[in-house]
Amino acid sequence: MGKNVTQKLIGSHIISGQMKKGEEIGLRIDQTLTQDATGTLVMLEFEAMKVPRVRTEVSAQYVDHNLLQMDHKNPDDHLFLASACKKFGVWFSRPGNGVSHPVHMENLGVPGKTLLGSDSHTCSAGSLGMLAFGAGGLEVAMAMAGEPFFVRMPEIMGVRLTGKLPEWVSAKDVILEMLRRHGVSGGKGKIIEYYGPGLECLTAMDRHVIANMGAELGATTSVFPSDNAVKTFLDMHERSGVFTEIIADSDAFYDINEQIDLSSVEPLIALPGSPGNVVPVTEVAGREIYQSYIGSSANPGFRDLAIVAIIVDEKLVHERVSLDINPASRQILEHITSEGYLQKLIHAGARIHQAGCNGCIGMGQAPATGKISLRTVPRNFPGRSGTKDDQVYLCSPETAAASALTGVITDPRTLDITYPVLQEPANLRVHNEMLISPAREGEDVEIEKGPNIKPLPSLSELPERLEGPALLKVGDDITTDDIMPAGTKVLPFRSNIPEISKFTFQRIDETYYERSLTYQQSGSFIIGGINYGQGSSREHAALGPRYLGLRAVIAKSFARIHWQNLCNFGILPLTFENPGDWDKIEQGDILSIENVRDVIQSGHTLEVFNKTRNEQYAAEHAMSARQIEMVLKGSLINLVQ
Repeated sequence: MGKNVTQKLIGSHIISGQMKKGEEIGLRIDQTLTQDATGTLVMLEFEAMKVPRVRTEVSAQYVDHNLLQMDHKNPDDHLFLASACKKFGVWFSRPGNGVSHPVHMENLGVPGKTLLGSDSHTCSAGSLGMLAFGAGGLEVAMAMAGEPFFVRMPEIMGVRLTGKLPEWVSAKDVILEMLRRHGVSGGKGKIIEYYGPGLECLTAMDRHVIANMGAELGATTSVFPSDNAVKTFLDMHERSGVFTEIIADSDAFYDINEQIDLSSVEPLIALPGSPGNVVPVTEVAGREIYQSYIGSSANPGFRDLAIVAIIVDEKLVHERVSLDINPASRQILEHITSEGYLQKLIHAGARIHQAGCNGCIGMGQAPATGKISLRTVPRNFPGRSGTKDDQVYLCSPETAAASALTGVITDPRTLDITYPVLQEPANLRVHNEMLISPAREGEDVEIEKGPNIKPLPSLSELPERLEGPALLKVGDDITTDDIMPAGTKVLPFRSNIPEISKFTFQRIDETYYERSLTYQQSGSFIIGGINYGQGSSREHAALGPRYLGLRAVIAKSFARIHWQNLCNFGILPLTFENPGDWDKIEQGDILSIENVRDVIQSGHTLEVFNKTRNEQYAAEHAMSARQIEMVLKGSLINLVQ
């Protein structure tokens, strides 16, 4: 039987385990990616390992999240990252050079390679025929030190694409169609591989749009073949020498099969609160909007900005609408400038922002209270935009541009203009001078540490007995943004765990931090629902609560990356054997687990005793022997040291 692309990529990198569903496998990592919101901790963790230089083929650090310099903290940390990169052998992308994922794709991505990144949207690189995973920063630091990445072998879901996208429909609508079908947890435990004749109408950057938001499906990653579209992209970026064809065999087999007829896809939109709340644009057309936001890692390409420029050319955006243009890379910004598209956008009233994550992560461009913001970003979790009661809808650049002109949510097919035909030039303005190479091996480099850089906190081993309150009880689909918010107030403390921990669960319960201090030494529990910890890979969502005394989370189910982050920092991740037991526990109940160290080593079932209600519940853990060892030690850092 032939192999699919995923099997070929895994097969060429597997160093332990077997490709059997659910079995833990170890993969050799060729490249790593870090960004500044998570990379400061990664560099501190790597430094603590006392490895002099990275042992990957390529490691790169991007400054794309914390670009607003409101005081000394962000610029100080930029200097720290730049100096650490020089010392440890890491490429450094300067502030303003763009978002990590498209910039990495432009400059460093190589078909057939593995990529591990401390950002959940690292899966974007699957568009180049790479095997790319988002992970916690500590796992990335381990990969930089030459250690394998461990993951449970997923099912491989083959999505066969047929037909051709109609006018006014683009790649964003394809991934929204996947989210309409499967929701935010439908991809859990799966690698999604796209194949079929429909790929011919999708460029490498179109595929980036789809692969990027595979993270919102909860998928382990997304994979595309390395074919002529990838070759064309690499040729455009003067990197034809790294191209390798990687396509599925004609008799390839998939664990799960699905099909999308691209010709049947219509303009779609995700309603506020979740990328999975997808409906046709026609269902919500006519609702008044305040903002149309174009760009981010989810729609980073030249065509995503150029198509908007053509739609608004010689027109003016509605007087109540802020049209925000967020270029994803400096190179693309230069290119739309040289081709005249930036002038069209400016003349139409657009507001131009620097190349970076910006409003996508709540760093500026926040919408007005209670007003609708249409965005081409990957996520619309409540409050993520920077406005507490935001109304963020996710849509395509075409829908956002049409709505910016009319002032209301508009199906772009109803515009009284001809659909723009965009032919992207064969040659781009290649700009890679803002990507700084590391120092030569052996060169003496001193790491610059400003006052905001604090040492990693010490984490104690798992005790023989856990006892403490259920300090917080939450429902389904709790995000890492809910646990540890982003935004201008919080992210500058990403390298200062004592300070950033003060924001833990602030959006859900402003009293959590103060209440946790009572149990910081003795320990506490959290009770969670389905898909606990979805969203960003930021390990602060595990490390912050751990610093405040969290020792176990009992949930109905976990999102993959956060589950691993809990293990990495010595927090016991447990699931209810009977999900109905979630209803029996109230916040504040005192819970205990006896002989916990022995129990997790001898089996997978534990008994949780509720002392407040005199009840007992069965809980399970799914940790491997490797993960059990790190939880026993109190953290992966302790285990490494």
